[in-house]
Amino acid sequence: MKAFVTGAAGFIGSNLVDRLVSQGHDVIGYDNLSTGIEKNLDGASASGRFRLVRADVLDLDTLTRSVEGCDTVFHLAANADVRFGTEHPRRDLEQNTIATWNVLEAMRRGGVKRIAFSSTGSVYGEPEIFPTPENAPFPIQTSLYGASKLASEAMIQAYAEGFGMRGFIFRFVSLLGERYSHGHVIDFYRQLREHPDGLHILGDGRQRKSYLYVQDCISAVLLALDKAPDQPTNIFNLGTDEYCEVKDSAGWIAARLGVSPEFTYAGGKRGWIGDSPFIFLDTSRIKALGWKPTLTIRQSVENTVEYLMRL
Repeated sequence: MKAFVTGAAGFIGSNLVDRLVSQGHDVIGYDNLSTGIEKNLDGASASGRFRLVRADVLDLDTLTRSVEGCDTVFHLAANADVRFGTEHPRRDLEQNTIATWNVLEAMRRGGVKRIAFSSTGSVYGEPEIFPTPENAPFPIQTSLYGASKLASEAMIQAYAEGFGMRGFIFRFVSLLGERYSHGHVIDFYRQLREHPDGLHILGDGRQRKSYLYVQDCISAVLLALDKAPDQPTNIFNLGTDEYCEVKDSAGWIAARLGVSPEFTYAGGKRGWIGDSPFIFLDTSRIKALGWKPTLTIRQSVENTVEYLMRL
């Protein structure tokens, strides 16, 4: 495989690049380094199988030149800042939806036929079915992030049907693990390191979430590309068969740090606008291909804290 990875220097992208290189694939990474960290790619760069293009996915000309000759695109570049979406509403449109169109158009021009896309469980909004399957009816969208990802999914499906591409859409829960860089685990970790006696939690702490270890996610993506049905678009939920409450994860983080803080709560069912109080995905479709996660949610949280402690 000659792979092209957008967002290559980010949390998920850099771990994917390392896995691809370790399997003997040649990889071109594409990242504007606005949030990605180039040091994440040191190992891949030393392998001789990796090259980084420092550019933005909104630059269609550079993107088109860069993707030429590749056979698979892993499109991970995105604005993942769900919490502050309403403060800059155009950002999700540009960096998620328009950027995805650019990637697809660059692929069309360059004759690249396969794309793996990092979508999100947030596209389900606040569903009525739990665990939520891939074919669940879509409710009203509750975040600009989720809406922009759902629009990107539709664009991929249309390009797959119209131009003979194959699209692989992965609806993730939140990921944890090495190089993790944003989200409530790192927020709680930093707060507890600075103020070990107390932790203020947005919402009522009873928001129910599911998390997945980043290496388990990558294993699922690569398995799907190899074993999924031969059809224009395949959609897979990626998560675990369990969930936790936010206050549970806070307790695990505190225990790993050896502190006993008092928890206080902002109140309400949501931590912020667009925060779904319950995310729990049905993963039977990816499991039917032979995949299962190796870590529980608690193990993923604890491994992430240990990684942060080593920095």
